[in-house]
Amino acid sequence: MRLSHMTVTVTPRRVALVLFAVIALLVVYLMGATRSGASPVAGLALTKTSTTTSTTPPVGGPGITVGGHAKVAGTPDTLRLDLSVVATGSTVSQALASANRSAGAVQKSLLGNGVKKEDLQTSGLNIQPDYEYPKSGKPFIKGYQVSESLSAKLRNLDHAGDGIGKAVSAGGNSVRVNGISLDLEDTGALVSSARDKAFVDAKAKAEQYAKAAGRGLGDVVSITEDISTPRNPIALRDMAFSQEKLSSVPIQPGSQDVSVTVTVVFSMR
Repeated sequence: MRLSHMTVTVTPRRVALVLFAVIALLVVYLMGATRSGASPVAGLALTKTSTTTSTTPPVGGPGITVGGHAKVAGTPDTLRLDLSVVATGSTVSQALASANRSAGAVQKSLLGNGVKKEDLQTSGLNIQPDYEYPKSGKPFIKGYQVSESLSAKLRNLDHAGDGIGKAVSAGGNSVRVNGISLDLEDTGALVSSARDKAFVDAKAKAEQYAKAAGRGLGDVVSITEDISTPRNPIALRDMAFSQEKLSSVPIQPGSQDVSVTVTVVFSMR
C-alpha cells in the first residue's frame, strides 16, 4: 500500500487566522464562566480574606484601679462668727443710723479683742419697710427696718468665748447671732499624713488583687485625690441678747476630721 504525502504550506495569513480563532473561543468561554458564577480558571477557587487586629494591653500596662481612704483628726483652730444687727426707725435714715451705731460698736469690740482687720467682713445689708396691718383699712408703712450682717474669724479659741460675749454686749438688744462654726484651717500636716495612709490602703488592696490574679504589682500609672474638711457648726442660731454685760461664751473646740480619698491605677506584670 502506498501512502501519499500531503504538504501543508504555512503562511502568515493562516497563522493569523488560527490565532484569531483561538482568541475568539477563549473570550466566549470566559464570558460564559463569569455569568454562571464559576471561576474563570478551572480548578481555582477565589476566596475573600479579611484581617482582624486584636490589641492586647502590654504586660505592665494599666490593670488595677483601686480606692484608698484615710481620716486624720485634728483640733479646730478658727471660730467663725456670723451675726447681724437689726434696727428700726420712722425713716430710713433713722433706722440706718441706729444700725450703724450698733454695728460699729460690735466691730470695735471684736477688733479690740484680738480679731484682725482682715478677718472682719461686712457680709450683708437689708433695708425694708415696716408695715402696720390694721383690722380695717389698708396696710400702711409705720417705719423702716435695717439689718446689717457681719462675719468674723476668731483665731484664738482660748479667748473666743470672751470676745463673743463682749461683742454682743457692745451691740445691745439689736444684735442677733446667726451662727458660729469651728474650722480647721491649718491642715497641711494633717492632709500629708492622711495622704500617706490613703495610699497605703490603696496599695494593699491592689497587691491583694494582683496576687489573686497570679500577677505581680507594677508601677503606679495615675493618682487622683479628694480632700474633705467639714465645718463643725454650733447651735447658736437666731438668739437675741439683753443689753446687760454677757459672760464669756464657753467654747469647746473638740476635734475635726480631715479625710483623703485616693484613686490609684497600678499596672501589672
